Amino acid sequence: MHVGLRLAAAGLALLAAACSAAKDPLDELTVGEKGRVVRVFDGDALVLDTGQSVRLVGVEAPAAPYRDREGEAGFEEAKRMLEDMVLGREVELRYGGLTRDRYDRALAHVVTTDALGPRLWLNAEMVKKGGARVRVYPDTATANAPLLALEATAREDKRGLWADGVWPIHDAARLPADAERFQMVEGTANGMTGSDDRFTVCDVSLKGSALVLAIDRSAAELCQIPDGTRVRARGFLRDGRLEVSHPLNLEVLD
Repeated sequence: MHVGLRLAAAGLALLAAACSAAKDPLDELTVGEKGRVVRVFDGDALVLDTGQSVRLVGVEAPAAPYRDREGEAGFEEAKRMLEDMVLGREVELRYGGLTRDRYDRALAHVVTTDALGPRLWLNAEMVKKGGARVRVYPDTATANAPLLALEATAREDKRGLWADGVWPIHDAARLPADAERFQMVEGTANGMTGSDDRFTVCDVSLKGSALVLAIDRSAAELCQIPDGTRVRARGFLRDGRLEVSHPLNLEVLD
């Protein structure tokens, strides 16, 4: 190929790559309902003036008190963070998979649309400000990947709840006995076995730890992770098993 043509082709390739890199993740989502936010339950749940309850997907904020259950540490701070950004503002829901949960809450990314303030992607903003951590479900995983980098920056800068010691990242070899619910754990992969659990496809052991990573079918590719690989996993922890429900919920640290 002529040198000039090669240079032109290379320039077009770089331009295409730049355009691809700059693509708004929200463009991948389906536009849904609009409404005004009239109530914020906690850092990842709100209500519109239409009566529709909304659960922000891709994120996990400290849970509010419910019946006889106390609110989780950091609940008030995360709630205020979301209230300050969106209470009284007009928003638009964006869907990337399943649209409703069993409680009829909309499962959505939420974007502000009025002139009362800057355009905000609330799911991303809560992660950036340290009011929520990333938690990916396979049914609503679209557009979640960029949130991991935002979380890493918030964690390094000790923003929001990262500054308060609310969210420790546990070493699997020294996991506290009372650790439960949603957790982030680091460890070294140390063997894979099949699982008897009908929801998981394999169990990955961690070196020096009784904790097992229970790999869901939707994350089956993670069963092939080589022994000796240092990983950070996030998921619901119960009875010595940490559920890994999507590939984005396991980061390779090596």
